[in-house]
Amino acid sequence: MSNRPADDQRLRDLALLRKVKDRIDREYAQPLDVAALAAGVGMSSGHLSRQFKEAYGEPPYSYLMTRRIERAMALLRRGDLSVTDVCFAVGCSSLGTFSTRFTELVGVSPSVYRDDAQSSTEGMIACVAKKVTRPVRNRGVA
Repeated sequence: MSNRPADDQRLRDLALLRKVKDRIDREYAQPLDVAALAAGVGMSSGHLSRQFKEAYGEPPYSYLMTRRIERAMALLRRGDLSVTDVCFAVGCSSLGTFSTRFTELVGVSPSVYRDDAQSSTEGMIACVAKKVTRPVRNRGVA
């Protein structure tokens, strides 16, 4: 026996979650918080966080920080910006928080990454370098 209203609501929620995910991907460098993301799709912050985590494996704030760190990695590989400039370019407002999150996701500090990254991807085409250097949350967890 199908629970049609519940199935319909789940599909509507998934469409809204996709809008939130797309907004994060598009506006990662803008000031975003869970409350604003939730208001944008007419959900409560708690409901959005629970549903987003269920759908995508991590809460919206963690997803946002992963996107920011991923973009920061690309900027740091270029080698022409300071860590502080990169921090603000990807939408972070605290250098300390940025450095802590970066180190958690990447395994080294942003300055060490910048110093080592150019040599580690030298000779790789851009799409391969991006795949190889993509941050992986919970890398050490089995």
